[in-house]
Amino acid sequence: MIKASNIQKYYGKLQVLKGVDLHIKSGEIVSVVGASGAGKTTLLQILGTLDKQSNEKESTLVLNNIEVTNLKEKELARFRNEHIGFIFQFHQLLPEFTALENVCIPAFIKGTSKADAEKRALELLSFLGLSERTNHKPNELSGGEQQRVAVARALINNPSIIYADEPSGNLDTESADNLHKLFFELRDKFGQTFVIVTHNAELADLADRKLTMVDGLITNTDTAVVETISDNI
Repeated sequence: MIKASNIQKYYGKLQVLKGVDLHIKSGEIVSVVGASGAGKTTLLQILGTLDKQSNEKESTLVLNNIEVTNLKEKELARFRNEHIGFIFQFHQLLPEFTALENVCIPAFIKGTSKADAEKRALELLSFLGLSERTNHKPNELSGGEQQRVAVARALINNPSIIYADEPSGNLDTESADNLHKLFFELRDKFGQTFVIVTHNAELADLADRKLTMVDGLITNTDTAVVETISDNI
């Protein structure tokens, strides 16, 4: 599902990622933890194709069996829209649009008809307990409700991979707990793969696997996962 090797990233002379290797299988929920500045968000942005590794020719990044480094910009944008969903700490909802409209935006970008996009969006909002809030704008929703709208937006195109960057960092304890449970419900219902960067110890420990980043590297290995995949071939 996600295979990365020798991912390096420089900002000027500062090396943020120092050769990250990663292997995540389909349907897995993986948390990524580490101190601030360890490179977690930078790695997530590269895995999500929002940024590029500095050493493209000496590294690989395969998502859904596609080497995304080889894609041209328009192809990459389409791939991102169709295969990847993003959930951020700050929901990034557009304030002038309703919950329903915000959720539909990625579907409209994909070219989905208004009727089909709204049907899918209403199904997701209902699943997330927001059927009574579809016509409310973000400033009329609680923090937890806004984040659930952002989750629905991430799911609208049925992506196979969801990347979440501190998704509960801006929520109260109850809302955060509900969001954490929701990720597992979504995985069980829709089969998505989740990669979650978090400082929340409870969420990190709930994941199928926890990866720790220190100074631009993942310090624990993926040996167990590789063995499991090999056993199933």
